[in-house]
Amino acid sequence: MLGICLCLSVAVHFAVSQEAEAQEPVTYTASRPTFDEHDIYERELWELFDCLCTEGYEFDFEKQICKDIDECKTVLEACKGGMKCINHFGGYLCLPHNARIIVSNGEGEPTTAPPVERFQPVIPQISRGEFSRVIQSSSHSIQCGVGFMADSQNYCRDVNECLTANPCQHQCYNLMGSYICQCEVGFELASDSVSCQDINECEISNYICQFQCVNEPGAFHCACPEGYQLQGPRMCQDIDECETGAHNCREDEMCWNYYGGFRCYPRDPCREPYVKTGEGRCRCQSQTVCRGLPPVIVYKYMSIFSDRSVPADIFQIQATSVYPNMVNTFTIKNGNEGGEFYLRRSSNVSAMLVMTKPLTGPREHVVDLEMVTQSNVLSYRSSSLLRLTIVVGPYPF
Repeated sequence: MLGICLCLSVAVHFAVSQEAEAQEPVTYTASRPTFDEHDIYERELWELFDCLCTEGYEFDFEKQICKDIDECKTVLEACKGGMKCINHFGGYLCLPHNARIIVSNGEGEPTTAPPVERFQPVIPQISRGEFSRVIQSSSHSIQCGVGFMADSQNYCRDVNECLTANPCQHQCYNLMGSYICQCEVGFELASDSVSCQDINECEISNYICQFQCVNEPGAFHCACPEGYQLQGPRMCQDIDECETGAHNCREDEMCWNYYGGFRCYPRDPCREPYVKTGEGRCRCQSQTVCRGLPPVIVYKYMSIFSDRSVPADIFQIQATSVYPNMVNTFTIKNGNEGGEFYLRRSSNVSAMLVMTKPLTGPREHVVDLEMVTQSNVLSYRSSSLLRLTIVVGPYPF
């Protein structure tokens, strides 16, 4: 009888070794009952029932069933490299500590394991004098746990749920007795652990796009306001409508581009009693008529971002002619009622206009800068006015 059990044990070990493809065998230590020299029948009967259990199970004499061996407790250092040991039907799994285990019956929805029918071996009633009889037990079929299925040799084999049911919305990875789901880029796993839901990247940060973030399934894209075009994946660049010809200015008007748009200004800004003497330059021809008025007005234009940081140097005024013994003074004549600017003298012939308060666009701000030139030696005094139009864009870029 001992020889029969030994052959069966060798056959089981050979089959399992082929299935595992030369994996290193693991030795389990189970407590076996002790027998004296007169208990030949009990010893052979124990060995017979022990051989009836598949690898990873051992026979429980008290409950008369094959019970699972907890390798996580019996095998020293079953999992290495910081992995977590999880006991399973007939074996164990080594998984990362943050791994989520989904137990499935192969039909797509997680479920609990069905009750396992206990195998009750038939113990023959043999007297002490009948040890030469062959001990036979009734035939039985093994009941596998969830995620496993019995094969033709009555062994529990793993069910690949990813091939049979594919319960995952995106990617499915089979595990021993189970499976895990993974989502594609731009998606994250939902609470049911099988569905994938879109990640709204626009809610993660307000600085993903320079102007506007537009979410879409699995991705996002950046959009720019009117008057701008996308530069790269996230930045917005002003469109120069005056250069591209995308404007509606008349022939007697000049197109002036600013951040986010354009404006049309008259090519001849001079009004009576002034006449045009150059581009953007007007002169009064009659001292009598222009008494109390600046003899020369120069028109200039510039554009700035909305809410530009301050203080900021934005414009330099400079004398075009330099004479000996002449002194130039610079003042803000008009357009500074809110105290947004001041003039910083740079030298005898130039001054810098400094913005002290941020301007919010879109708006147009006109500042008159006056330069007075005089000489006490020659009893000479003259003035000119620079009319600066500042166009503030609607956005801070």
